[in-house]
Amino acid sequence: MELQGYIQLIKKRLLLIFLITLAAVFVSGVVSFFVIKPTYQASISVDIGNNQTSTDKNTGNQNYNDVLMYQKLVKTYSIYAKSRAVAEDVVNELKLDKTPEELNNMITASPSADTEFLTISVKSKSSDEAKDIANQVAKSLKTVTKKIKNVDNVQLVDDAVLPSSPVSPKPFLNIGIAFVLGIFVSLGLVFLLEYLDNTVKDPDELEKLLELPVIGNIPLIEVKGKKGRAIDTKSKKGRGGKRDKRHSNI
Repeated sequence: MELQGYIQLIKKRLLLIFLITLAAVFVSGVVSFFVIKPTYQASISVDIGNNQTSTDKNTGNQNYNDVLMYQKLVKTYSIYAKSRAVAEDVVNELKLDKTPEELNNMITASPSADTEFLTISVKSKSSDEAKDIANQVAKSLKTVTKKIKNVDNVQLVDDAVLPSSPVSPKPFLNIGIAFVLGIFVSLGLVFLLEYLDNTVKDPDELEKLLELPVIGNIPLIEVKGKKGRAIDTKSKKGRGGKRDKRHSNI
């Protein structure tokens, strides 16, 4: 099929393409706006470094090797942040109706590249809960690691703030994706229907199929009775019991 043929096929099935695409966009919009509950994310940063006194800081006692050491420690503390001990402490402090495993599924701890900072993020259906848990995870991390390592080197840089907008779902992005998928799916269906349709549609196609010229065609003729009703020539009988036959001549 040539390009012109594809264009004609799309025009022929334009209503089908439109309806499928519209249905995909409608379903995506309903699900995104009314079915999926929004998820909020709150984040807090902690500094994994030596808890020096102000005198030590002014003298520059922390050398380059110390910085490298604490950068490596950040990865270790990211594991502590998702440990059961920290999760249990958070559950107890906030009196959450969650298991430590459920809480850990809400938490991500990501070391910042080439720094001593660890970013703790919490996702929740409630913006207030996301903020409160993020702040408490940082505090519990500081408490638990101090007990385990007997070193207080977790410094809270800032507090998590209340998220103003959800991170998911993204309704307009979902609708855009549904629009594109709807077009592709409908076009695929149109081409599939065309592929499965083995009828001859015009004289040119018949000539190509039979490799013979078309010299004429037979028009459809509807035979009607005296009262304007169509007569089935195979079953209706005329007067005297004889079959009423009609023929079309070319």
